[in-house]
Amino acid sequence: MNLDLAAAWPYWVIFLFCLLMLLFFFYFREKKIRRASEKELHHKQAMLNLEIHAFQAQLDPHFIFNSLNAIHHYILTTSTDMASLYLTRFSRLMRLMMGNFNKEWVTLQEDLEALELYLQLEQLRFDKQFDYELSLDPNVEPYQTLIPPLIIQPYVQYAIWRRLLLRPEKSGGKLIINIGREDERLFIRLEDNGAPCSPLLDDTGERLANGIDIASERLYLLSERYHMEAQISAQQILDKTSLPCGNCLIISMVHTSSRQALIS
Repeated sequence: MNLDLAAAWPYWVIFLFCLLMLLFFFYFREKKIRRASEKELHHKQAMLNLEIHAFQAQLDPHFIFNSLNAIHHYILTTSTDMASLYLTRFSRLMRLMMGNFNKEWVTLQEDLEALELYLQLEQLRFDKQFDYELSLDPNVEPYQTLIPPLIIQPYVQYAIWRRLLLRPEKSGGKLIINIGREDERLFIRLEDNGAPCSPLLDDTGERLANGIDIASERLYLLSERYHMEAQISAQQILDKTSLPCGNCLIISMVHTSSRQALIS
């Protein structure tokens, strides 16, 4: 009998060892799942906070007040056609902003529509101190291309307020926005001939700079999640004598179509 127990003892050891291994496996697996869930929850919370801040940055109270003040001015000066045009564009822009702020993706067409409405309103407000060109390369399908919302406008707003409107000439400002595609990458290129930015920021400058920080952080968070490989680069444009004559900003990311977003 003792010999039988001695012979069976190693099997009990193996059984207990396997049981312990299984318990450790499920413990560490559960721990890994919990960490992944906490990381995903933290990521979603960070994205939500950035979306709210991005929306607040775009829904600038100064912009809203000045836009309504401009509409009021057109009404008082009997420019009813201008007042109607301004009000229609303003309400359309507000609707697009409110409809898109909590989305991770919108079509490029939707984002460009909001961007152009914003540019038209600013152009009306400042009596055409600047002109703009918004072009789309033929190889980019705006209704099929997806981008994160609230990304381009903060850089455009900064270029207008901190560069073009600070030109000594108070006229002749130029903003060029081109969106193109090379292979599988989407490029958004912004060029302006505005004044160099002062390192000293007033309240408006700080607010606009915060909007840019929020936009870039939001883009990089989305890039990490969806492997967009997003990049932002900025440089001065030099004239023939190597003097600064403008600014250039390029936002690039992996091209994402509506079909790819559905698959992911």
